[in-house]
Amino acid sequence: MHHPARRASRRRAALGLIAAAASLVAATTTAAPASAATWPSASTTKQLSSTLKLSGSTDAKMTRYVGTGDLGGSSQDEGQDPLITLADGATLSNAVIGSPGADGIHCLGSCTLNNVWWEDVGEDAATFKGTSSSTRVLVNGGGARKASDKVFQHNGGGTVTIQNFQVSDFGKLYRSCGNCSKQYKRTVVVKGLTATAPGKTLVGINTNYGDTATLSAITVVGDSSRSLKICERYQGNSTGDEPKSLGTGPGSGCNYTTADVTYR
Repeated sequence: MHHPARRASRRRAALGLIAAAASLVAATTTAAPASAATWPSASTTKQLSSTLKLSGSTDAKMTRYVGTGDLGGSSQDEGQDPLITLADGATLSNAVIGSPGADGIHCLGSCTLNNVWWEDVGEDAATFKGTSSSTRVLVNGGGARKASDKVFQHNGGGTVTIQNFQVSDFGKLYRSCGNCSKQYKRTVVVKGLTATAPGKTLVGINTNYGDTATLSAITVVGDSSRSLKICERYQGNSTGDEPKSLGTGPGSGCNYTTADVTYR
């Protein structure tokens, strides 16, 4: 004898198991480590023996740029020339900076770096040199790794925004120059960042010059001891001396709360 009630009960149970499995898959997918993002492959490689000077808008179509000759260094020498300079208002999109990377990219004023990837940072990935308080730099997407010192060096003035970016194996993600001969008030905004250990500091600012850092949606991967400094304050100077650290954590120019940082 057939029992419709029993068949209906078995169907409901089966549907329940399917739904539970789907939920588990969705949860597993959602919880995948943020560091699992795939690094892009370059479409071609171009060697640069002298600095490539760009203005306007350039789509590099995932070209990898590497230095050769005078630009063939990967040291921490502050006097290196950059691989690429961007004129005021320029945009560089879809580029890969390989190794050797010399002194990376120099922005001479406002600029946009859209989906730019640094495979092995030399001295710095990018240096921002615009001197006006109205200078605006946007780093949108992309990533950097193997930066023994700094990723982004802010020597000029204005505001730098870093969003939807990933960084791994680094010293500092961003540093407001601590001992440049001419100093400025600088602002940095970091949002939607994934930082994978090892790393020392996300942002460093000079509070005596009025610098501020605003951070949100920060994900830190692989730092079980929570040794990464999210925001460090310094006493900057214009004499070339090593700047003094004034402390870390929220407050006094470091604008974020512990809720803005997630550890995985």
